[in-house]
Amino acid sequence: MVGPGPVRAVTGKIRVAAIDCGTNSVRLLIADADPAAGRLAELDRRMEIVRLGQGVDATGRLAPDALARTLGALDGYARLIKEAGVQAVRMVATSATRDAANAAEFVGRVTAVLGTAPEVLSGGDEARLSYTGATAELPGSAGGPYLVVDIGGGSTEFVLGNGRQAGGPGAGSSAAGAGAQAPIGSLMAVSVDIGCVRLTERHLRSDPPAAAEIAAAAADIDAALDAVAEMMRAAQAATLVGLAGSVTTLAGLALGLPRYDSALIHHARMSAAQVAEQTRRLLAQTRAQRAALPVMHPGRVDVIGGGALVLDHVMRRFGFTEVLVSEHDILDGIAWSLARGAGR
Repeated sequence: MVGPGPVRAVTGKIRVAAIDCGTNSVRLLIADADPAAGRLAELDRRMEIVRLGQGVDATGRLAPDALARTLGALDGYARLIKEAGVQAVRMVATSATRDAANAAEFVGRVTAVLGTAPEVLSGGDEARLSYTGATAELPGSAGGPYLVVDIGGGSTEFVLGNGRQAGGPGAGSSAAGAGAQAPIGSLMAVSVDIGCVRLTERHLRSDPPAAAEIAAAAADIDAALDAVAEMMRAAQAATLVGLAGSVTTLAGLALGLPRYDSALIHHARMSAAQVAEQTRRLLAQTRAQRAALPVMHPGRVDVIGGGALVLDHVMRRFGFTEVLVSEHDILDGIAWSLARGAGR
């Protein structure tokens, strides 16, 4: 086991570990945080595709093999955290565990591995942390208001804010659930149940997906975006910031990279035309063709089409001509929450 868990107040620099367990992947960030200077120095950032949300949409439960994969990844992360001399740890779990009937089993088994309990976040809390991570270090050329869109495996979070937020202790948290509107300080957050894994399992089953399957997935996305439009004025944002693996992989494809390169992808810009082109291409390809793309992570091969379709429809619906791609997301927001003393 590792520890300690989150702390209430921090002065000076602190070494933190942030873990984000989503529907598709579990990720780790170890960083030295300096709240006074507003800097987060990354020491280690890792991801493993564990597909924790496998079948949750259909069964309502976390599958035993999905739990085993996730716990195996977390055991490796626990060793890294101990070796790095981390002072504070926070793990959050998102859409899959919100939806699962056996979430309590997941929490207990993770606590045994990490020595600190995972926090099963509401959609509003997830959105707040994503916004913090995405906007804390945006380039000066990116003007607000910002719409941060985090496309996950089971859900997509939309957060609208006027300015950057560095995750201070006064940021507060929200108890809003998925699909709910969550006013968070100067932010407005909405979480809807469209994600790359959920859409793939529901609709995109053929190889490649059939036209009728794509149309059904698009109808789900459009219905969710109708709900978003009712709850926030998303189109008023000056800058669309896109987060998570579907978006960053699309950026790598649009840039024509010979391999995945996070340094080149971070803060790259994709036009709406590029997003539409890559989405059409991915949905027309077979699994084998997608697997052969040089920037494609093996764990995203079967779900990337669904994630791309979400981003394409977001940009069409709200009239964005480009998206600013960020490699910094909820992980960085979790790290800032520890550095600023906003942990539990």
